[in-house]
Amino acid sequence: PDDRPLLETVLRGGHPSGNTVTMRWVHKSGSVRWIEQRNVLVQDSGGRLVAIEGIARDITERQQLEEQLRHSQKLEAIGRLTAGVAHDFNNLLTVINGYSDLTLREMLPGAPGRRKIDEVRKAGEQAAALTRQLLAFGRKQVSQPRVMDVNTVVKSNSNILRRVIGEDIELVTCLDSDLGSVTADDGQIEQVILNLAVNARDAMPQGGKLTIETRNARPDETDGAGRSVMLAMSDTGCGMDAATQSRVFEPFFTTKESGRGTGLGLSIVYGVVKQSGGNIVLQSEPGKGTSFKIYLPRAEEPKASSEASPAATEFPSGSETILVVEDDAAVRELICAVLQEAGYRVLKARHGSDALRIVQQHEGRMGLVVTDLVMPQMSGPALVGKLRQLNPEIRILYTSGYADDSITRYGPLDPGIPFIQKPFSSESFLQKVREALDAASVLT
Repeated sequence: PDDRPLLETVLRGGHPSGNTVTMRWVHKSGSVRWIEQRNVLVQDSGGRLVAIEGIARDITERQQLEEQLRHSQKLEAIGRLTAGVAHDFNNLLTVINGYSDLTLREMLPGAPGRRKIDEVRKAGEQAAALTRQLLAFGRKQVSQPRVMDVNTVVKSNSNILRRVIGEDIELVTCLDSDLGSVTADDGQIEQVILNLAVNARDAMPQGGKLTIETRNARPDETDGAGRSVMLAMSDTGCGMDAATQSRVFEPFFTTKESGRGTGLGLSIVYGVVKQSGGNIVLQSEPGKGTSFKIYLPRAEEPKASSEASPAATEFPSGSETILVVEDDAAVRELICAVLQEAGYRVLKARHGSDALRIVQQHEGRMGLVVTDLVMPQMSGPALVGKLRQLNPEIRILYTSGYADDSITRYGPLDPGIPFIQKPFSSESFLQKVREALDAASVLT
């Protein structure tokens, strides 16, 4: 119906002869088909239109592929923008949260103004959570993937899932006992599950059922992408129409009322799944619920054994010499202040070349180099490569607000080098520093 006037123009001969026109037709099944026509006007000797000849082709599949490409390009562009904004905010939040920590440590309980600093710190944590979501959408998180079992993540989060969805929603799990392992960041997979659970809860305000299923995917499900593990989360909620489905992974898009969400949940799911090398399939119909099926590539290695992490020590300290390499001046000064307060001797560098000069001129043992991943002129991994040419035993700690595309040139980050995500608390940073210094094995 929308393209009927165009068709009438063509049949009247009002469209230039030999040109191509595209229009939509309704198939007898009710589906919409895209038709591309090339029409030639046939006229008699008097110039009167007597016929229209042409060829019509069904280009529905091509149109769908082009729309998918446009959608993917749009998400990629938004992802780059949001990740860049998140990176800058993470540097600012590192400073805000860090100096809040230092100030609180100097204040006695009940001191005037302490409550106000506490509120600043809480707001900083909330802002940090938001930037983590933005980075997850933009696929700019520095993930630490390992061979893992999706079933373990589902089981370990079952209690919090029940609290999240509420008592009026039934949680059902159907987990394949012979499920293959995947290589992914278990914290990110946990984030995917929780975000989908929240989305399902909001789609079932009157209650319903949320089903979580895992199994090894069939070959016909992955379009020849290889062996995969499927994680499906299905609800009995209100479902979505086609227009909503076409926008559901866009950041900040939401059908919820004001104040009931940021519109980032499903875009985060999309970003994490793509960053893990997987694919996500949405099936939904108004009034008949929604199903998200996530396909992650299977890992050939055995599952990693879970080891208990050592208990955190409050405000760990030391006396070693630490070189801080950070291009953001405010972040650099904060890190140095935190380390100096903990007793360390601190050297500082603005960039990689500055760091190399300091290491070459330094007399005595350099205990640790704390370096940002993404810096102008020389990236963190490039700097580490040059530092290890000078001293193969030098120990490193990476920091970052996000990892940009330049890092992929150097391959995956060395799993033997510890990493801490900005913004971080002074306690967690000092703990990570102490772990790097006390590492039993020499990093080579």
